[in-house]
Amino acid sequence: MKTPRKFRCLAPAVALALLAVAALTLEGCAPKSISGARQQGSSQQQGGGGTGKPYTVRGKTYRPYTTAHGFTEVGVASWYGPGFHGKKTSNGEIYNQNAMTAAHKLLPFNTSIRVTNLDNGRSTVVRINDRGPFVDNRIIDLSRRAAQELDMIGPGTARVRLEATDSKKPILTADGDMLGRFYVQIGAFGVAANAQKQLSAIKKQGLNGRILRSATSALSYVQVGPFPSIDRAEDMLTRLRGAYPGLFVVAE
Repeated sequence: MKTPRKFRCLAPAVALALLAVAALTLEGCAPKSISGARQQGSSQQQGGGGTGKPYTVRGKTYRPYTTAHGFTEVGVASWYGPGFHGKKTSNGEIYNQNAMTAAHKLLPFNTSIRVTNLDNGRSTVVRINDRGPFVDNRIIDLSRRAAQELDMIGPGTARVRLEATDSKKPILTADGDMLGRFYVQIGAFGVAANAQKQLSAIKKQGLNGRILRSATSALSYVQVGPFPSIDRAEDMLTRLRGAYPGLFVVAE
């Protein structure tokens, strides 16, 4: 019997440049290894890393969750702000210290999390769009705005409770397969025309696909699918791996 994949990473994200379209001008953002750990309000991880696939920081590999259904966690929150305002987050967005966002090592991107400051009872909701913090005993890195909402700017850290607010429970089969709507992401482009060329190329191969445009950046994601289960999607991933290095499965 297969092990249930409840906590496998399927969040949408930026892929590596495609060998098949090396001649095209890519202006998208490909995942990179993270070179450093974000410190409390002062330093941010560099590059992508953890954009929907397992990633490694300081020799430790993190495997982001498939779903945040029922997720709760208690620990220490920190925040990061001015030094990283305007820089890219791990999911390819531009970090805005005035937006209600946060970084977490494992939660799927775009998960909405209620954060409650256990020291003063104040609560707010943030959206996960970055990875971190990679500092011992920290469980979430908040934007400056979110930290203000929780009245923790001065102290810099606070003991908090995290609770997922909008996740869906996954449907698992008896053998551990996960049902749903899945795609294999094969590319990310900053030039929309290049994404369209890649979509046309995969359709000529007899494959279905789509272009998913980011609501917060200029990126266009090329995805093959949909597939009714994660096993079906991973079968296609295996088939395409030789032509498109860096591809991965995402859930809708």
